[in-house]
Amino acid sequence: MKDLKHCNLKDLYIDFFVRHNHKQIPSAPLVPENDPSVLFNTAGMQPLIPYLMGQAHPYGTRLCNYQKCLRTTDLDEIGDATHHTFFEMLGNWSLGDYFKDESISWSFEFLTKDLEIPVERLAVTVFKGNDLIPFDEVSFNKWLSLGIPKERIAKTEKDNFWIAGESGPCGPDTEIFYFRSNEEIPEKFDPDDERWVEIWNNVFMQYHKASDGTITELPKKNVDTGMGVERTTAILEGVNDNYQSSIWLDVIKEIEDITNLPYEGNEKSMRIIADHLRTAVFISADYAGIKPSNTDQGYILRRLIRRAIRHAKKLNIDINSNWEERIVKIIINKYAGYYQELKDNETTVYEVLRNEKIKFNRTLEKGLREFEKVVKNNNQIDDVTAFHLYDTFGFPIELTMELAAERNISVDVEGFKKRFKEHQELSRTASAGKFKGGLAGNGEIETKYHTATHLLNAALKVVVANTVHQKGSNITSERMRFDFSCDHKLSEEEIKKTEDLVNEWINDGLDVTVKEMPKTEALNSGAECMFIEKYPDMVTVYSIGDISKELCGGPHVKNTKELGHFKIIKEESSSAGVRRIKAVLEN
Repeated sequence: MKDLKHCNLKDLYIDFFVRHNHKQIPSAPLVPENDPSVLFNTAGMQPLIPYLMGQAHPYGTRLCNYQKCLRTTDLDEIGDATHHTFFEMLGNWSLGDYFKDESISWSFEFLTKDLEIPVERLAVTVFKGNDLIPFDEVSFNKWLSLGIPKERIAKTEKDNFWIAGESGPCGPDTEIFYFRSNEEIPEKFDPDDERWVEIWNNVFMQYHKASDGTITELPKKNVDTGMGVERTTAILEGVNDNYQSSIWLDVIKEIEDITNLPYEGNEKSMRIIADHLRTAVFISADYAGIKPSNTDQGYILRRLIRRAIRHAKKLNIDINSNWEERIVKIIINKYAGYYQELKDNETTVYEVLRNEKIKFNRTLEKGLREFEKVVKNNNQIDDVTAFHLYDTFGFPIELTMELAAERNISVDVEGFKKRFKEHQELSRTASAGKFKGGLAGNGEIETKYHTATHLLNAALKVVVANTVHQKGSNITSERMRFDFSCDHKLSEEEIKKTEDLVNEWINDGLDVTVKEMPKTEALNSGAECMFIEKYPDMVTVYSIGDISKELCGGPHVKNTKELGHFKIIKEESSSAGVRRIKAVLEN
């Protein structure tokens, strides 16, 4: 098989699909714009949802990329050999161009020719059909024609059909598996045999499911594929521990050097430190400017940094040393050639980690003082206290148990575990909407609010100063939130003038037009955008009459009269030099 220690899977993948007439598109930011359904991009297809729904992509109908992704739904699994919070996905897409034949052929060619994987180590699943949708005979026969024996093609239903949500575009998928074991390869493929590991998934968006359950064939069919970089690299390099692959080896070696401890026997803490610091680097380097906080993306960033620090303490690392900088430097050097934000915001990354480390050290000191108070007149730490130490001061139960053992004090560990489990369930329920992804957040109301942000941006330039620029936005079906650069609190007069000007443009019935053009041409024409670095060489420009022109992925209304009445409900500070407006559209 291909030796990836001297090359990069991302480069091989992109080169292959470019040879097959795909255009490489940039990785979208880790923090998505105007998508309240998720805190982070959680899958390679997520930034492409508008194009999979029918919007024309400026790069055409054949696309490929590597995408930064982040998931925290299985944060408690981090520390084992295969889970990661941040990961990279490889993907290729057909937007109404090729379909099953070419997609399967190219997947097989890339795996067996470019990556030199023996065919006998591959197996696949295909959709077996149900009462509404037939068996995917086309995919089944294609795999047979490529040399996959029928015993290695499993027909399944529950894992081989894709739909985002209850309705919308959907279709069968075919998953490709690799036999990750030195044991004899079974003649018959069993998808439940854990020695077979999924490495690639090809989704064929062939149907549309209506809200009443009716299934119809789509006139324009799409292909969406995904392959995980970390998992595939580990497989190709013949290791069962992802952290022993070339992606992680230098980071783990640095942690060994810092701690003077071997990886063996300390795997969990070293994996958590490596994973969480890599993720923290990418969040804090994102152009969205996320800082540690107690809400949304900032909360995730804070939680990851603090968890890494706790495990550094477990390995007896001097927390006041520059240990995290040594590790982060390796991570930045490894990825900076692929992601420009790591170069642009390197100083910010170091500052974020250093400042949070200092704050957390103070919190730990407060926690220790709290612990001393608790144990002064008690011979037991109950579940309420143990969880309070964890939730408020970041004390893992192991630390509480260790400190209690030194004083011959017992801890209600079972009670703590019960409270911790309840806390996890509440967290998962509360964050379900934040991490659901898919096709949410692009309805009629959100589309109106999206257009309104462009009008607000233009109005602020007129009323406040032409140096005002958008710094961020968040849209739900109930309201819009808009952050902008400004050095002062807006006066009541400025707020009213801004509101009146937006409503004037709405009443004027201005047409919203869209045009594809080279990025340099768009910028020269006066088009504005929030993060120029994230846009490809060909861009989509939305114009509203002659009052607004912005690079944007949409969606937007056709005419401003569709928006209704614009009303600012709050103006406040967001951060230093940044103000925030919350507004609603009324009928």
